Amino acid sequence: MRLTRCLGSMVLLCLMACGQAPDSTSNLYGNPSLLQQFPIGPQEDLTPGLLCRQPDEYRYPEKIAYCRRNVSSSLKNLVIQTYDETHDYQIAKMNRADFKIDHYIPLCMGGDNHAGNLWPQHKTIYDKTDRLEGKLCELMSRALMTQAEAIDRIKYTKLNLDKAATVEQQVDQLLGK
Repeated sequence: MRLTRCLGSMVLLCLMACGQAPDSTSNLYGNPSLLQQFPIGPQEDLTPGLLCRQPDEYRYPEKIAYCRRNVSSSLKNLVIQTYDETHDYQIAKMNRADFKIDHYIPLCMGGDNHAGNLWPQHKTIYDKTDRLEGKLCELMSRALMTQAEAIDRIKYTKLNLDKAATVEQQVDQLLGK
């Protein structure tokens, strides 16, 4: 009887921990089980971030190397598979439309299309970072920020999502908004 009750409690705890696949209304921070299903930031062992190695052109006053977007479906699938297998995520079992393959160092900042610069980013994450990427690149184009500074800020933000609004406010001030 005691063993049955103990097993029943363990099953209940297991079911509670597994949760449901996230939807657009899920609270990422309020449901720890979601954090186990997909990464909330790039995993440094798989995605250290790489700069463009074969530029199509050079941009901005700083003349940074720029690679045009060129990520095949097979590479996107490989990135998801690698994250799932290496870190025990469940991305491949989730709704693919809820993810994009993000460039850790954005292309507009001189990022590369190589797997070492790509990671599966859930929509709850890119909703917090995509606007900032464009604003940082605008600062680079106006020579108000260097490539290194922009990369530092976007990496910091992608690894510290709770700071995204603060970083965006700082960037808005630099842009005069």
